[in-house]
Amino acid sequence: MRKLVLFMHTSLDGFTTDSEGKMDWIKVDEEMFEYAGQRTREADTAIYGRGTYQIMESYWPTAADKPNATKHDLEHSAWYNHVQKIVVSTTMKDTDIKNAKVISKNIAAEIRKLKEAPGKEIILFGSPTLAHTLTEENLIDDYWVFVNPILLGKGLPLFNNLNHTINLKLLSNNTFASGVVCLHYEVVY
Repeated sequence: MRKLVLFMHTSLDGFTTDSEGKMDWIKVDEEMFEYAGQRTREADTAIYGRGTYQIMESYWPTAADKPNATKHDLEHSAWYNHVQKIVVSTTMKDTDIKNAKVISKNIAAEIRKLKEAPGKEIILFGSPTLAHTLTEENLIDDYWVFVNPILLGKGLPLFNNLNHTINLKLLSNNTFASGVVCLHYEVVY
């Protein structure tokens, strides 16, 4: 069975966006990109909610072509362009996008099938609303939470209305020079 791994930035008080839906408070740098890049090399499938997919699609396909492309831009753009992409959306259709499959019905069953198919890890980038659904369905195996040194007070929480307990085991933690701390938890079944 393939692992489904969540990568998510949060504030110290657990929000993924501020009260206006913005994420401009998230700290990222080359050190963090290198760290995250090690994980993406372990994955051959990426899952996105519609909004996150549209953000990714607007940048990553051509990021390596920019004159001042960074090492991360080159590597992640190459990965993004060859990885299998799954978009969970009730408003998009397969005919609307290239190089991606849209799941709009029976989300939990479709993700279970994906996890049972041959392949490497599956990464869910951002997409907090989708993360809520997949967490509730016990479909996420690992949580990589990048805790940013800020208190937002309001916003969209990482965990929302969870109806059951999920036990976790801390596998690692990494503190970056920016003050961001990455906590890697594995679900304990």
